[in-house]
Amino acid sequence: MIAQKQSLILNRLLEPPEVVSLSWREILSAHMASGKRLAPEDAVILYRDAPLHLLRSAANARRKEINGNEEVTYLIDRNINYTNICTINCQFCSFYRPPGHDETYTQTIDEISQRVKELEQIGGVRILMQGGVNPELGIEYYTNLLSSLRTLHPSIDLDCFSPIEIEGIADVAKITTLEVLQHLKDAGMHGLPGGGAEMLVDDVRMDVSPKKGSPDNWLRVMSEAQSLGLITSATNVFGFGETAEDRVEHMRRIRVLQDESLAKKSSGFTSFIAWPVQLENNTYGKRNRGMNRIELGAGPSEYLRHVAVSRLFFDNIDHIQASWPTMGLSIAQMALLGGADDAGSTMMEENVVSASGTEKIEASEMELQDAIVRAGFRPVRRNSRYEKLSTPTPNTKLEDLAAPPPSQF
Repeated sequence: MIAQKQSLILNRLLEPPEVVSLSWREILSAHMASGKRLAPEDAVILYRDAPLHLLRSAANARRKEINGNEEVTYLIDRNINYTNICTINCQFCSFYRPPGHDETYTQTIDEISQRVKELEQIGGVRILMQGGVNPELGIEYYTNLLSSLRTLHPSIDLDCFSPIEIEGIADVAKITTLEVLQHLKDAGMHGLPGGGAEMLVDDVRMDVSPKKGSPDNWLRVMSEAQSLGLITSATNVFGFGETAEDRVEHMRRIRVLQDESLAKKSSGFTSFIAWPVQLENNTYGKRNRGMNRIELGAGPSEYLRHVAVSRLFFDNIDHIQASWPTMGLSIAQMALLGGADDAGSTMMEENVVSASGTEKIEASEMELQDAIVRAGFRPVRRNSRYEKLSTPTPNTKLEDLAAPPPSQF
């Protein structure tokens, strides 16, 4: 009997200690007090359990530490979707048309140049030009387009394409993605926006975009772009029915790449931009008809939670952008009071997200300025490098408002 008791005691001593998870309150308090990097497992607990008002308050405090308390930046730009032909067939995309479809188009240099002229007339500084994976276009189309736009519109930054488009060009040209990026940069490309990231988790990505390739491909192409000094941003579409762990894993993979890029003295990501998937007019929404409002998509409170967690999680990315095209200006204002420091851009023309059901797809500079002022901040123009530009005085003035802006916690 004594031997049995001694054996039991010894076994208990040899057992690994039980891991006790901290509560959301302990995690948030310790993180804000120390400023230490937020571990992914702790971020998941905050995402799931922390009350939204306290999470947003913490994110707002962190935003003040990183970006100050007075300014919100915005960009005067235009979206140009040069082609809608695509072979990737993402289930949540309502914009693309397969090759041979009656509604396909590919714009000429003259058509795109005219759109850039219209942007120049309102003081714009950047185009965001993206399309689809079009197997009919060789690399010469892209280099001729970029070099022509650079000659005709030297003051406009050309932030173009996405990693999956770069992969498509490489397949047609039979060269590497790094070589494609070098050719495009030499022709005048200024940056590679981070479109097509969606969710950098294998099983989620395989479900919604099985032809888009693994998360590793997206990360590799973005890393190559950064190594060449191209301006890049990181994006995130959520609401596919994924878990909080999946959402934090997406952020973790971006944070790891940012660490690597900064260690190599590469340019890194300028910002993190997230928005909920739009489900109204696409295959993914129809496939899950009847469950959209419950299991898929993401409403305002979930979006604001996502913004807040991203601000606390990304200690190596300076800017968090509020997404007004998908959430509306009023929710974007709330995001500015809960971690975001940038109001995005006027867009001037948008065809991809709007095709999936969102209604507000364009904002004037006056509208963005008004929304920023009413949220309690001073609007400041910027370029895609987040360099501040001369800004016209807003028509809306704080002292003229019928009620003061909301308290910043």
